[in-house]
Amino acid sequence: MSEEKNIITTIPKSATERIEISINEYKGKKYLDLRTFYTTDDGASWLPTKKGITVSPDNLELLKDSIEQAMGEFKDE
Repeated sequence: MSEEKNIITTIPKSATERIEISINEYKGKKYLDLRTFYTTDDGASWLPTKKGITVSPDNLELLKDSIEQAMGEFKDE
């Protein structure tokens, strides 16, 4: 699976789920991974689910622009 993992942040979803944002390296290539993790032992250990997305470095600017657009939409609320 992953050769190297660099966790950037985690975002709580519920008491038993969170989204982990990390930079992973696989077969010499780096990518951004946003993945849902779950716990069954009150947060002592977190396990990955199949729910997630992988973003290549080529698409990070597009993702950034999309998030900034979304932030602008929510700012007016």
